[in-house]
Amino acid sequence: MFDFNEMVTRHIERVSRPKTLGRYYPSEIGGCMRKTWYSYKRPKQLQPELLKIFEMGNMVHDFVVKVLESEKNKDVQLLQSEFPLKIEQPDFLISGRVDDLVLVKASGKTFVVEVKSTKSIDYVGTASKPHVMQLQLYMHATGIHNGIVLYVDKGNLQSKQFEVEYDKAEVKRILERFGELHKLLSSNLLPIDEAKKDSTKQWLCRFCEYAETCEKNEA
Repeated sequence: MFDFNEMVTRHIERVSRPKTLGRYYPSEIGGCMRKTWYSYKRPKQLQPELLKIFEMGNMVHDFVVKVLESEKNKDVQLLQSEFPLKIEQPDFLISGRVDDLVLVKASGKTFVVEVKSTKSIDYVGTASKPHVMQLQLYMHATGIHNGIVLYVDKGNLQSKQFEVEYDKAEVKRILERFGELHKLLSSNLLPIDEAKKDSTKQWLCRFCEYAETCEKNEA
């Protein structure tokens, strides 16, 4: 006999490398800034269960790519998938990867698609703000101002999609938020515990690996 759970854990385990101050990621800016700050100042090894969730997300995206590439779906053309982008600012760099770029042939429109896996599609009523913020950055960087956040249920592959329009003012606010993060990290100043103070983000605290450290306001 063999323990397949243990085999999976060994297969996906990886060594966490410390993050570089001045290099930031679109997926982080919509969450709690204090948690992001801690991830740079007090990096932790990713736990196997979290790595498994990430891996499942990768598998869902691989499936989405196969669907978009399928000859059975000729109304949509996959132009690019998993391609890198960079947004250079005076003092820092934002680095990320776009999930998909698709052409909808009927309208002639090109869309930036951000794919998110979810435990249950039934609880998805709208695109979450952090995901929209992430997509706004991708639309800004690519110059393609049509976006879609696509949610796919990990259990049954049912999906919901939400079209997002480019918002120049929102991108400006997001870039300013990155600037604030960079300033706090450079000055070694702890951000406020914004997730605790924001009713829409308080649920993040239940799953935060820095909850105990944050409770003590440790810098």
